[in-house]
Amino acid sequence: MPVAPLAQVDRASDYESEGQRFESSRAHHTYSAATTSCAKTFEDAGIKLASVASDVLGISGRAMLEALVQGTTDPVMLAELARGRLRGKLPALRQALAGRFRGHHAFLIGQLLAHLDYLDEAIGILSGQVETVIAPFADALTRLDSIPGINQRTAEVIIAEIGVDMSAFPSAGHLASWAALCPGNHESAGKHKSGKMRKGNRWLRTALIEAAAGASRVKNSALQARFRRVLRHRGPKKAVVAVAHALLRAAYHVLADHAIYRELGADYYDRQHGQRVTRRAIQLLERQGYRVTLEPAA
Repeated sequence: MPVAPLAQVDRASDYESEGQRFESSRAHHTYSAATTSCAKTFEDAGIKLASVASDVLGISGRAMLEALVQGTTDPVMLAELARGRLRGKLPALRQALAGRFRGHHAFLIGQLLAHLDYLDEAIGILSGQVETVIAPFADALTRLDSIPGINQRTAEVIIAEIGVDMSAFPSAGHLASWAALCPGNHESAGKHKSGKMRKGNRWLRTALIEAAAGASRVKNSALQARFRRVLRHRGPKKAVVAVAHALLRAAYHVLADHAIYRELGADYYDRQHGQRVTRRAIQLLERQGYRVTLEPAA
């Protein structure tokens, strides 16, 4: 019996959430702890790799660590494993890698690398499961992928967390409110003030915030214009959240209308602002008893 689309979305959500937990653990906790442990082990072994390589767990650093674990301690051979710009620091690398790296150091580093490999493997397996379960929604994925800043992975998170049927949300604003990606409402003495945002779906929010950071750099786009408008008055953090809000609204329309994203242009918000100013001026005059007729200037 085939699985219902809603059940497939639920499965994708479970796999996606677990995958993001692994990624978060690797990125923020395990990776940081591994870097610290490596630094302590290197300090005991007299190796100062961190003083030359900015990331001891990067491609070059990882190759050197694996060579050390396998028993290679010659600083010249180890330095030759450097890649990219790090090859311009070979003399400094040879000096930094000269130490007293012993068997127990190799064991400790080996355990750290094995744990990172386990997390990478688990993330890969879960990503494969997400791709399998979400395959029936390939058309929706393609349409979401047309939005600036949203890639395949972000599109998978969106579908896993909100599905593809937008009938549950009367409007894009309702979806943004449900996801808690909208400004808080704080009114005091008749004045509206900036309020705290509610805690919404953490996986959806994280994915959209990351996508917003990329979308804000797309030149001559409405999303970049949105970022810059908010940045001037509210700062970079709220500007990124504003772009994430715009991305979620765009995702709603793309899914609800079964359409590809259409770029609105860098002047979109300026045009919208001009139209709002015009409407307010007309309403003000009408409240004063005037009948307003607009004619374009010659």
